[in-house]
Amino acid sequence: MHCSVVPGVAPSSCPPSANCAMDPRDTAPDSWEQEEDVKARDAAGLHSALAALNVNAKPFIPNVDAAVFVPTFLQSSPTEIPNSDGHGRSVRACGAEPLASMEVLETVAPVENGGGTEADMAVEVETWEQKEEPGEGEPGGGGALGGEGGSSEEARGREEVEMMEEEEEEELPVLKVIPLPPDAPKKEHVNVVFIGHVDAGKSTIGGQIMYLTGMVEKRTLEKYEREAKEKNRETWYLSWALDTNQEERDKGKTVEVGRAYFETEKKHFTILDAPGHKSFVPNMIGGASQADLAVLVISARKGEFETGFEKGGQTREHAMLAKTAGVKHLIILVNKMDDPTVNWSLERYEECKEKLVPFLKKVGFNPKKDIYFMPCSGLTGANLKDPIEECTWYTGLPFIPHLDSLPSFNRITDGPVRLPIVDKYKDMGTVILGKLESGSIAKAQQLVMMPNRHTVEVLSLLSDEVETDEAVPGENLKLRLKGIEEEEILPGFILCNAENLCHSGRTFDAQIVIIEHKSIICPGYNAVLHIHTCIEEVQITALICLVDKKTGEKSKTRPRFVKQDQVCIARLRCAGTICLETFKDFPQMGRFTLRDEGKTIAIGKVLKLVPEKD
Repeated sequence: MHCSVVPGVAPSSCPPSANCAMDPRDTAPDSWEQEEDVKARDAAGLHSALAALNVNAKPFIPNVDAAVFVPTFLQSSPTEIPNSDGHGRSVRACGAEPLASMEVLETVAPVENGGGTEADMAVEVETWEQKEEPGEGEPGGGGALGGEGGSSEEARGREEVEMMEEEEEEELPVLKVIPLPPDAPKKEHVNVVFIGHVDAGKSTIGGQIMYLTGMVEKRTLEKYEREAKEKNRETWYLSWALDTNQEERDKGKTVEVGRAYFETEKKHFTILDAPGHKSFVPNMIGGASQADLAVLVISARKGEFETGFEKGGQTREHAMLAKTAGVKHLIILVNKMDDPTVNWSLERYEECKEKLVPFLKKVGFNPKKDIYFMPCSGLTGANLKDPIEECTWYTGLPFIPHLDSLPSFNRITDGPVRLPIVDKYKDMGTVILGKLESGSIAKAQQLVMMPNRHTVEVLSLLSDEVETDEAVPGENLKLRLKGIEEEEILPGFILCNAENLCHSGRTFDAQIVIIEHKSIICPGYNAVLHIHTCIEEVQITALICLVDKKTGEKSKTRPRFVKQDQVCIARLRCAGTICLETFKDFPQMGRFTLRDEGKTIAIGKVLKLVPEKD
């Protein structure tokens, strides 16, 4: 008789006469000597088993064309025996149920290593392939299997998936690092920032480009697709290649500026994926300040383009901020052209173009030289790498070849070292991130961190995750520094060479254009200043004169206030000391934006630095 274990009662309460079906390993031995005997016996058995192993055996080669293995317990019913067609594929016998062959393949007992025949191995490989294929239902589920076999199979499938997920949980999308041959000429570095209204498809296009250029593996994307499907967000999976943060993935909104890179034949590109949401515009400004080239993504879907382009939409604000940040060339990607409401319609494309061009012209882009429009679809990847048939009216190059064909940027290689810091963290020392604006940096070089005047030494140099000995302007760098603590650095600090330090101060005169402000601005007005990667509180202490927009003439008298669309020269004073240069000497560190209450109030350029009074 078997005794059932009563919940709450210890199993030891079974009477000795009862024949309990317990695992011998779970029972305590009568004496400790007995336990040692068992161990010695196991060790001896293991030793003899190891001695019998054939070390010189031939390497195992799976026989792909082997007949499908059928377990003996299923061979009794003739309808369920799948025949093989000679290519390892099972062919159902007549009259078999549609799921029979699937059931046979899926309920194969797991083969212990080396414990099965070649056929067993071939089957196991085959079932894994089936599980890998997208669109086969939930992974590991194996379809609607009937009977006890099905439920145990489901449980086993679930365990396998859980194990896989545990293994992969720690895996962030590791970007492939392409080692360059030592004698290869250095490709030109170009930083591309993706800007535009929230949900226009910036991260999805970024993820698709990384996939098309081979920077993200198909397996990683399939894993993202599976996870996104579980959250009923199957169209988001491409954006997860750039949105690595859990909060960003849950809400589908980029918060931090995502970074990734890809290479074409002639150039090395860094993708900066800026957030589109209006709450995160400060992060977007930081991203745009590192860019050479901006890609403005707009959605062609009915209603979505209009929302982004209306007052308060981020299409307008981002285009203006990109211009202020010093981006000279703008590519406008008209995304979601494959949407049923658009269907690659030329009319809709032209409508978006007509509305945007006058605005971009007003912001300061030259429509003939600085702007380039192209249709695309981020989700399907249409017109990103290869041209598409649906869109017969677009005759230009697709997106990636177009980027490759752009002329080179002129960089100041022999100028003073200027590296505005974007971010810092601790990792076996102090690590800083930033884009080298001018000059060149080498390993073991002595530099000065401004405005604190700390002398630091460069221990190692990484350009887009690849270690180098020297870096030139335009490269996104990760530097490990010696001689400074991570707490002593703030984003917005500048690395300079000791011979030519950058200017720092609190007071400066600047020319400002008031873009959007309901009331008037008087001396004493406070706002937030964004200059290169630095964010600081600032006060307008005095208005010096108004500037005529058309003639550039300055007024003779001091204005008492300025209002929207006026240009003025004003004196500004920061709460703390910041690094800055005049626009004439160094444009990248001389242009700024003023923001207040989540809106961009004004843009401006530094004309003169005012020395501090002692």
